[in-house]
Amino acid sequence: MLTAALTDERAWRARTIDDTDFWYYTLSGDCLSAFEAFIQKLRRQPRPITDIRISESLFDSCSECLQPVLAALNAGRGFAIIERVPFERYTVEEAQAMYWVIGQFLGIPFEQNIQGTLLYDVRDTGQRVTEGARFSVTNAESSFHVDNSFGDSIPDFVGLLCLHTAKSGGQSQLISACALHNELLANHPDVLETLYQLFCFDRRGQFEAGQAPTSQYPIFQWDGRELTIRYLYYYIQVGHERARQALNPEQEKALGVLEGLLRRPDFRVEFSLEPGQMLFTNNRWILHNRTAFEDYPDPKRRRHYVRLWLRRKG
Repeated sequence: MLTAALTDERAWRARTIDDTDFWYYTLSGDCLSAFEAFIQKLRRQPRPITDIRISESLFDSCSECLQPVLAALNAGRGFAIIERVPFERYTVEEAQAMYWVIGQFLGIPFEQNIQGTLLYDVRDTGQRVTEGARFSVTNAESSFHVDNSFGDSIPDFVGLLCLHTAKSGGQSQLISACALHNELLANHPDVLETLYQLFCFDRRGQFEAGQAPTSQYPIFQWDGRELTIRYLYYYIQVGHERARQALNPEQEKALGVLEGLLRRPDFRVEFSLEPGQMLFTNNRWILHNRTAFEDYPDPKRRRHYVRLWLRRKG
């Protein structure tokens, strides 16, 4: 258990985080030119997006402008927004190909479900969380969480490419778990100790035959260098019900205190992505939430994001 406060950029709050303008990163002219050549070649020689690997020319042209993004993810505020891809020049598939390649600069893509999906569509499919669906395929508020909190390995980074926005709602909200940890350490040390103990997580059907439908992990972990949080309140509630392990009074108290902190506006930032923008977050210690949204009746205009899960290189 980490017993000292984290005092670097990672432990930001709404009043201490750097100015909004610094959250946005622009691809350089050389990088955009290299992508133009890449797309032209892809038009002549089409192939599945997930078969594409970074070319040497793309790597050389884009590395310099993407290094600050990687630095922000690893040791800065924990998130970065890459400015919009010029949709007026590219198809949706071409924009996704560019996103896929940018993801490979930052990490190594890996499967997001037992079906092996690498590029995952985040949009309302009419399913319901209460019927076992993941929040990503509904229009419900997701609540603050990290992706794959129930999984064997959580992504180091999560990417979201905005293709279409909702009619209303659907804002992105982020919270630093480092700031939460500091608050708990200072004012609720008994709660923090409980959060380092095991909790049950519902796996939302993401398990093979013969495997348990739930997993067990501590909410907070510290490896001596980096803090990790695994959290989605609803999945923990359902996980304990399915495992037939009732939450004990200490766990109930700990979750109640943590949920109370997550509702406080002084811990979070909020923004909306525009079509063509890409958000990348450090999924180990940045919790994210998507507010509930109302969609357009026209299927072509409905809210649509594309998600990437990335492991760090090396």
